[in-house]
Amino acid sequence: MQRRIAAALGADLEDAAQVAAAAPLIVITTTGDRVQDRRLLEIGGKGMFTKEIEEALLEGRIDCAVHSLKDMPALLPQGLCIAAIPEREDPRDAFLSLKADRLEDLPQGAVLGTASLRRQAQMLHRRPDLDVQMLRGNVDTRIAKLTAGDADAILLAYAGLKRLGLGDLPKNLIDPIECPPAPGQGALAIETRVGDCDAAWVQAIRHGPTAVAVAAERGALAALEGSCKTAIGAHAWFEGAHLKLIVEALSTNGARRYRHAGEADLTELADPEASARALGLSLGRAVKDEAGDAIDL
Repeated sequence: MQRRIAAALGADLEDAAQVAAAAPLIVITTTGDRVQDRRLLEIGGKGMFTKEIEEALLEGRIDCAVHSLKDMPALLPQGLCIAAIPEREDPRDAFLSLKADRLEDLPQGAVLGTASLRRQAQMLHRRPDLDVQMLRGNVDTRIAKLTAGDADAILLAYAGLKRLGLGDLPKNLIDPIECPPAPGQGALAIETRVGDCDAAWVQAIRHGPTAVAVAAERGALAALEGSCKTAIGAHAWFEGAHLKLIVEALSTNGARRYRHAGEADLTELADPEASARALGLSLGRAVKDEAGDAIDL
């Protein structure tokens, strides 16, 4: 992404010095990165991956932040915006195991490692016999724990594996309609101060179809008041000019699942992102109304 931003700012990509000067990297370690022995919901939720970075933005120490969109809360701090969403990677969850090719092939009572409440609920809905254990850390750490036998299988975002050159590791990819991924999974978000939201370099890295799809998913997230305390999945995709969306919420043990699906024809709409968000809000509210107090919303 550094190269994409540098190119948008006019840097010669053949000149490494120009790239570094145009878009210098500042690494910020967040609370979510540092605390690895507890679930995010125990230390403050998704905001723990963004708080320190957003403080640096507001204070002017950095000019933009690159986030995994699925880790961003539904509401942003005042003064900041998601200025651009580049083209999305594959949004599916990846199944990794040394013992089975598919979730269905795991032995009775197998240990599944994940830090995601959504993945836990979805997998328990399919396999209530599984022993789901909390597994946090970066990709290398999680794969090392799988190799060491701490879990019989783990689930990771396929997009992250592909970006790290590890796209050949998964044994299986989870169907995103049967088990919708986290809203925004596979997409990156470029966050800036509000005054920079429409800068020329920002506009150069936007990808319209991705922005529309994730607007629908994040609309559902907002309607469901989603956080790391709720098991929520949302997946939007295009079929021609029709945007399709499926939204679900589950109880943490996977016993109860509530799903709603819909679509919108965006052919001649002036503001397709707003229409996509409205679709997401509508389906999210439908799930919430149906679920009532049956799940942790």
